[in-house]
Amino acid sequence: MDIGELKSANGINLTMLCDFYELTMGNGYLEAGMENTVSYFDVFFRSVPDNGGFAIMAGLEQIIDYVTKLHFTREDIEYLRSRELFDGRFLDYLSNFRFTGDIWAIPEGTPIFPGEPVITVRAPAIQAQLLETYFLLEFNHQSLIATKANRICRAAEGRAVMEFGSRRAHGITAAVTGARAAYIAGCCGTACTVSDEIYGVKALGTMAHSWVQMFDSEREAFLAYCRTYPHNAVLLIDTYDVLRSGLPNAIKAFDEVLKPLGIKKCGVRIDSGDMAYLTKKVREALDKAGWTECAITVSNSLDEYLIAELIRQGARIDSFGVGERLITSRSHSVFGGVYKLCAVEKNGELIPKIKISENTEKITNPGFKRVYRLFNRDTGMAEADYITLAHESVDDTKPLELCDSDARWKRKVFDNFEAVELQKCIFRNGELVYELPELEEIRRYCAYQVSTLWPEVKRFANPHSYYVDLSEELMKLKDGMLEKKSGARS
Repeated sequence: MDIGELKSANGINLTMLCDFYELTMGNGYLEAGMENTVSYFDVFFRSVPDNGGFAIMAGLEQIIDYVTKLHFTREDIEYLRSRELFDGRFLDYLSNFRFTGDIWAIPEGTPIFPGEPVITVRAPAIQAQLLETYFLLEFNHQSLIATKANRICRAAEGRAVMEFGSRRAHGITAAVTGARAAYIAGCCGTACTVSDEIYGVKALGTMAHSWVQMFDSEREAFLAYCRTYPHNAVLLIDTYDVLRSGLPNAIKAFDEVLKPLGIKKCGVRIDSGDMAYLTKKVREALDKAGWTECAITVSNSLDEYLIAELIRQGARIDSFGVGERLITSRSHSVFGGVYKLCAVEKNGELIPKIKISENTEKITNPGFKRVYRLFNRDTGMAEADYITLAHESVDDTKPLELCDSDARWKRKVFDNFEAVELQKCIFRNGELVYELPELEEIRRYCAYQVSTLWPEVKRFANPHSYYVDLSEELMKLKDGMLEKKSGARS
């Protein structure tokens, strides 16, 4: 079962998870004789959450599943008919709907940057328009959570991070696919059991405070848990008092149950209090009692800044359980990806399209495009991303001068680089041609790709602005269209 099937079991056809204007426009395209007009749309985003240096692409697997299952049921058609807005021909069109276009996308786990086409759709107008909401829903949510999770995992400096936020997530899908996105970005597992069942994100967890409260004493609670799960004995020691009660009772339970079995690996978790002070004292006591392999886990409203500060203060922590501030990306809760028309085909000719706004950051890049990443051949590090028109090629045997499209005086010459095209073909003529990688492969790929970014790009405060520039031909096209539109208004 995947998340789409989970929703279908609850009576939701995801095809109808669209903005109503996608249907009214589709009906209008048919009325205007434009239903077969081949259109190009880009999915991109405008700024990195938390003022970070990069984001992480996620959500492609669910987008692929959505496209392969696109259809309108008899009940959907009857609902639309009841609105008395749609022409009968349009309803007949939807009754036989299937996607026949092309889709390119940057693979999940790839670091991505503002302004570059992450997903490109080429399809007849009605089909292309209908994809907008679900594409943005999955891309925005999972990329947001993956980006936040990666920040938190990097702050942990190699210590394990567990995603513990399903009960605070914004609904079922946010919990289930949020855990998936967090795993891609570096979390070692999740508290959300169904994410393990559906996606194989390892479900983790031992006890809550209620377990301890259920018994007549804390000692009895710990003994019972150790007897039941001797090979996974992680005890929550802050129900009453960490140092005076929880820790001594945990050590007694370990001594009485685990030691006779020869089990040395166990753990304690702290969910409240001064984590830096408490973990130092707990580590000291555990080591003195001979439990040097007992791991210390902390939880309770953590984020990348608190984790980094705890480590700076010398806290003795082996792993972190991070909940609401990860699964909701509390500090920056909107990713801001958009779906914009960039070209149409007319009489065999590609006609670029541009959106103009008084807010300059909302001006789009016209035309059918490609995006390349330039890797230094000596270091293997990513140096810049380069957006070109689709017919252009990048000769990485020669030096390449990049120019900041927003500040033309900023120029830099790159040489000794390898140009790697980022987007892969996902659908061709409506058929899936992309081999979906396993989740573990995506996770490993993500870790490697992040490792190719310079530390200056990855720092949390004032990260270096990674180069994302347009080719000279693309810049000239954009400038010419802006000038033409400006002249038309005057």
